[in-house]
Amino acid sequence: MEFAELIKTPRVDNVVLHRPFYPAVEGTLCLTGHHLILSSRQDNTEELWLLHSNIDAIDKRFVGPLGTIIIKCKDFRIIQLDIPGMEECLNIASSIEALSTLDSITLMYPFFYRPMFEVIEDGWHSFLPEQEFELYSSATSEWRLSYVNKEFAVCPSYPPIVIVPKSIDDEALRKVATFRHGGRFPVLSYYHKKNGMVIMRSGQPLTGTNGRRCKEDEKLINATLRAGKRGYIIDTRSLNVAQQARAKGGGFEQEAHYPQWRRIHKSIERYHILQESLIKLVEACNDQTHNMDRWLGKLEASNWLTHIKEILTTACLAAQCIDREGASILIHGTEGTDSTLQVTSLAQIILEPRSRTIRGFEALIEREWLQAGHPFQQRCAQSAYCNSKQKWESPVFLLFLDCVWQILRQFPCSFEFNENFLIMLFEHAYASQFGTFLGNNESERCKLKLQQKTMSLWSWVNRPSELSKFTNPLFEANNLVIWPSVAPQSLQLWEGIFLRWNRSSKYLDEAYEEMVNIIEYNKELQAKVNVLRRQLAELETEDGMQESP
Repeated sequence: MEFAELIKTPRVDNVVLHRPFYPAVEGTLCLTGHHLILSSRQDNTEELWLLHSNIDAIDKRFVGPLGTIIIKCKDFRIIQLDIPGMEECLNIASSIEALSTLDSITLMYPFFYRPMFEVIEDGWHSFLPEQEFELYSSATSEWRLSYVNKEFAVCPSYPPIVIVPKSIDDEALRKVATFRHGGRFPVLSYYHKKNGMVIMRSGQPLTGTNGRRCKEDEKLINATLRAGKRGYIIDTRSLNVAQQARAKGGGFEQEAHYPQWRRIHKSIERYHILQESLIKLVEACNDQTHNMDRWLGKLEASNWLTHIKEILTTACLAAQCIDREGASILIHGTEGTDSTLQVTSLAQIILEPRSRTIRGFEALIEREWLQAGHPFQQRCAQSAYCNSKQKWESPVFLLFLDCVWQILRQFPCSFEFNENFLIMLFEHAYASQFGTFLGNNESERCKLKLQQKTMSLWSWVNRPSELSKFTNPLFEANNLVIWPSVAPQSLQLWEGIFLRWNRSSKYLDEAYEEMVNIIEYNKELQAKVNVLRRQLAELETEDGMQESP
């Protein structure tokens, strides 16, 4: 298919662009295969380059010969184009609709993008499982790398290499895979060097109504327990939902077969419930009535902050089991690709200082989301404005980033990265020139040959010129476990995401920048004071030496 077939009108003059924080601009609108571009001959006017993949929905309005297209983006921005001529407006609208809903992944921009920057690091090879395993192997010899999934035959949503207990052979892993949803047998997610406890993750066991068991599965997860120790299984579904899953062939671990494990149910919502919550939240944030009571009512009705509280509470529970109880844990819901990953990732941020650094957080995203099989292509297909609701669309990753922001806000000096880093990851998960978030798992990415045909996001981010934008000036390495508060007054709306296209958020950004400038200035003053103190101490020492006989 040629993109030209989808573009009915490639160019229109005298188009007026309205967008947040900028004055209206008149210029020429051009459509390419991947971008909507508006350029103006006015001096000091920034061009608009908008990826079609960032467009979530469009609305059309007509007043006489003038047509208006309202473009609603996946990053929650709303742009208005005033186009002279009804036919031109209709042609542009239908072209945008076609170009923003391409069926084939290989037609998307990452396959056509050619970087204009020098590639210093190949991001595709920055966080390989072998490299991550080396960090654990220096502290323990009880785990090994398994290549049982080398051809994705055992589990299509797992990477080719996983970390499992050394005492469990590959044949046992194959049997366990038939007992777990989607073949997702328990694998190592995190090793706590302080006490040797671990977090494992998996899919639900396929016990069904007959109470089916798998001795290899029991042996595998028991291999993670120390002598005389108990473990915890954290099921991210309510007990009622888990029991209903048994009727469909799924289920949960029976206490009779797992006597050393205590099962805890912590309900975390998924799928359409989260999608509807996001839609309500964005609608509240776009409310222009300026009625505070109404706005707060809409915010509460969205339940977005309630979902954050549920996820953070479960992550804190997981971290508490590891650090304070000295117990290993297994985490799963149904598939083990959504709420499970939210909990395992956030627990590591609480427990592991490395996960709070830039590279450590990137490694976490790779290990716990991309390689772990979170279906980005499905979950991030649409955002808050799209009219066609697919059951698999859900802001799972955005919720995770919001939870990280909540912790960052409570511990502003413990993270090497800043809020802009999280916003950037949100944007690229939904629309990007890089191939990192394409596909639903490693198997699909291999078939698409993303490493050979697209550029990794990390190749761009990890250049010094870009890293400076994402570095937190307040950062001081904190090697302690951090315990975020989940009290209602401790959780706030993430204005940097949900209100950033609102006029008031501009002033919030300016206030934050001013605060950072003041802190930097104070640091410089303190450094100068320290130098003066040292010089004064040296002078006093010299005077003392001269006075002594």
